[in-house]
This record gives sequence, structure tokens and C-alpha cells, in this order.
Amino acid sequence: MRPYILEETNWKFIKDAKVELAVLPWGATEAHNYHLPYGTDNIQAERIAAAAAGIAWDRGAKVMVLPAVPFGVNTGQADILLDLNINPSTQTAILSDIIQVLNRQGIFKLIILNGHGGNNFVSILRELGLCYPSMFLSVCNWYQAVERAGFFAAPGDHADEMESSVMLYLKPEWVLPLTEAGDGAEKKLKIKAFTEKWAWTERRWSQVTADTGTGDPRAATAEKGERYFKAVTEKIGQLFIELAACDINDLYA
Repeated sequence: MRPYILEETNWKFIKDAKVELAVLPWGATEAHNYHLPYGTDNIQAERIAAAAAGIAWDRGAKVMVLPAVPFGVNTGQADILLDLNINPSTQTAILSDIIQVLNRQGIFKLIILNGHGGNNFVSILRELGLCYPSMFLSVCNWYQAVERAGFFAAPGDHADEMESSVMLYLKPEWVLPLTEAGDGAEKKLKIKAFTEKWAWTERRWSQVTADTGTGDPRAATAEKGERYFKAVTEKIGQLFIELAACDINDLYA
């Protein structure tokens, strides 16, 4: 039993526990090229949250990792078989209920550990922050915590070299041989403003990629994944330590 993982612990421990920070892993269920499982985002978010929380716990931070939410916003993938979508309004409702519980029970700090690029919690947390002014609400996209340079050569953002390497480290038995993977070739929007990223529109996934991946995964290795995973979890673990210790009424210098 890891006492900082809610799914694993019990009432005997929890009834007297002090929780300074709640961590909510949030992923998605969707295709990841031909070779990675549909649960890739969930596995990564759960494992990174647990490992980072373990680092924080060992250094005295009273953190608690909540069960992961396995469904994300996949509105641009409506025609990809069994890519399961929940809308941002549904995410708002789920978060509101969870925050209500934490607030009522005196746990005033929450961080979402996000593992899916289609999830965008910023506007949701702005809205819920008005409803729960005593709460500190935050989000961390784990895949942005550590620069990829020095770890991976091929660019990409979905089932690419990075994600494939991390999965080869975490769950190799669920990864098909890389010879089975597509090349992750991605078509770009013709309108320049969108590729320059000062304008935005949702990608229509089946028009963008033939294999559901964006980024060539074929140079992935478990060794690269292990190095990156450890760098990410150490950095996020330090964030958990700082959040657990901080005074939410004295955050600015």
C-alpha cells in the first residue's frame, strides 16, 4: 500500500490523515497510432502522478493522488472508432463535484495532472475558482514539464517518439513492435496564421493523419523513456512539494 494513492489506501489510514495537496490525474481514451494502446494517456498520467507524489511524500509532503479520470475532450476525433469524448461542460461538472468534496473536507489545494492535449482546463478552473474562492486550483501538463531536446530527436505531439518511449518503459507488453507503427506523418493547415499559432482552430484528426499519430515513433526506446520519465517525475515531484508547503494567501513576492 502506498499511503499517498487513494485507490490503494484504506479508512484505517485515511481517517487520521492530513492532506495538504490533492492530485487528480486526467487522461483520455483514444487511438495512438497503430502500436500504442487506447489507454496511453491514462497510464502515463497515473504513473507520473504516482511517481511524483512518491518523491514528494518521501520528502515530507502530505499529498494524495485521486483516481484518474480516463475520458478527455476528443471532439476533433468524432469519426475515429471508440475515441471516447466528454465535453468541456462535462469536465466542468465533474471537477465541480470533486472540488466541492475537497473544499467541504478542508483540502484546499488541487492540481490536475493532465496527460491529454485535447484537455484544456484553464477556463474551467477560472470559472470554478470564482465558485470556490478558498480553493487553490491549478493544472500541470506533464508533457510540457521538461524540454524534449536531449532526449528525443523526432518532433511530434501524439504517439510520437516521446510517448512511445515512455510507454516502452512503463508498459512494454501493451506496445506493438515499432515495425507495426505508422510514420506519424501530419498534414498542416494551409492557412498560415494557424501554423504560426497566433490563430487557432481544432484539428480534424482523420484529415490530419492516416494512422492517428503525429510524429514518427520509430526511434523510440525504453531507455529514452526511462530517462525522460525520471526527469519529469523529479520536476513535478518538486512542484508537489512546493504546493503542499505553500500558503495560498501568500503566493506572490
